[in-house]
Amino acid sequence: MKRFLLIALSLLSLAACKDGKPEYANRAEAIAAQIHNPDSKYVVVTCHRGDWRNFPENSIPAIESIIRMGADIMELDLKMTLDSVLVLSHDATVTRCTNFSKVFKGEPGKSAKVKDLTLAEIKSLSLKRAHNVVIDTLRMPTLREALLCCKDRICVNVDQDYEFYDEVLAITEELGVTDQILIKGKKPIDVVAAHEAAYEHNMMYMPIVDIQKPAGIALFNSYIDGGVVPLAYEVCWQSNDGAFEEACKKILAQGSKIWVNTIWASLCGGDGNDDDAAYVAADPGEVYQQYLDNGVSMIQTDRPELLIGWLRKKGRHTL
Repeated sequence: MKRFLLIALSLLSLAACKDGKPEYANRAEAIAAQIHNPDSKYVVVTCHRGDWRNFPENSIPAIESIIRMGADIMELDLKMTLDSVLVLSHDATVTRCTNFSKVFKGEPGKSAKVKDLTLAEIKSLSLKRAHNVVIDTLRMPTLREALLCCKDRICVNVDQDYEFYDEVLAITEELGVTDQILIKGKKPIDVVAAHEAAYEHNMMYMPIVDIQKPAGIALFNSYIDGGVVPLAYEVCWQSNDGAFEEACKKILAQGSKIWVNTIWASLCGGDGNDDDAAYVAADPGEVYQQYLDNGVSMIQTDRPELLIGWLRKKGRHTL
């Protein structure tokens, strides 16, 4: 089988050893090594938009909070401003997460789309946390600002923003964090391979496969049948009909890792399988144990404290 574009050999071969155990330069490097090791029992915890329950999503305080929790990956979303600066925003518009309507109330025809606003205009807006509470001191960060916060402390997942691959890579190379960044997408194998061939150094890449939808099935089969071994697969499914378990067997046999999203039931088999179900359960393991049993070693969560606490009790979250 062909190992596909995704092994950062420096992480596996250059780490110094002490008492038979590798020593890493920083925590982000140690996390990346776990991601690259298909035999690791460590479960990597990814935080969806940071600690959005307590701080504005995709904000610097939301990042700082999950670092303090001991999370492994900050998942973030990108949009490009009118003057070509990447900022952290899930939505195409800034209306939900900022006080745009107040700041530009005198301009009724003003577009709220990130792509129609300059960075200066974006920075004039205050971020909101839950319940529409405006935090006057917080502004939407640029990707550069976020990566400087994350550098050497936590890995980063750029979620479904493959369209910005070139721009993101330019920034990660400048900041020296490329090996700490994981980007995901649904592009065909040959498209990703050709794109990455243009660079000597690339970010980690992971395909997203929805194993109960035709396009996702086709993409998944193209990897399996073609003997192409990605670092990991993000697996999504809507109902528990056995497709997830079967996919896990194929992925593990191939030598890749498995990433699941417990943030929404619609991404992990339906009701009873997500973070909220784990939160109300007598024991979070009533939900999370099934994923470990199927060989999952990367979980994106909206309840990081709950998941990390449970994993540590299981001995599955200690570097």
